[in-house]
Amino acid sequence: MGKNIVLIGFMGTGKSTIGIKLAERLKMQFIDMDREIEKLTGMSIPMLFKKHGEIRFRSEEQLMSQKLGRRNNLVIATGGGVVLNKENVESLKRSGILICLDADPRVILARVNRKKGTRPLLKKNLAIDDIEKMLNDREEYYSLADYRVDTSAKEMDKIVQEIIQIIKKPIDRRVG
Repeated sequence: MGKNIVLIGFMGTGKSTIGIKLAERLKMQFIDMDREIEKLTGMSIPMLFKKHGEIRFRSEEQLMSQKLGRRNNLVIATGGGVVLNKENVESLKRSGILICLDADPRVILARVNRKKGTRPLLKKNLAIDDIEKMLNDREEYYSLADYRVDTSAKEMDKIVQEIIQIIKKPIDRRVG
């Protein structure tokens, strides 16, 4: 394959789950950026946030983006906020196709509520309004993706197949 497939998008849109299946189907290596940061720092993401704060985490995320941007043949699941730093996007685009996974705010809420303890930026009582505001705040960054795929009401295999069809098209950097 060569080029990386970089999955960006809000938390709960399925980046890790879909990324694993996509890598299996394409016989590529799967990298979850958050897990790589955890291995590197020896701390879970919630512990890293608690002990050193978001600035340190974003710094680690930037270094990881640069490192992965120099590699090839990867399916990369990014953290939801990786796009907040323009340099991260540039590093990841250098060797990859950016695909933004989208989902309806209600679907996101249901998904993230199942994993609340692993999401350091989540408040205890997250509401739809909170998710909608965060999605709106990040839209300009997510719109930098080469393609977008809605994961709200599709089976995982259908989403994986849709992404495979996208990456087989000639790259014209069109959002689809």
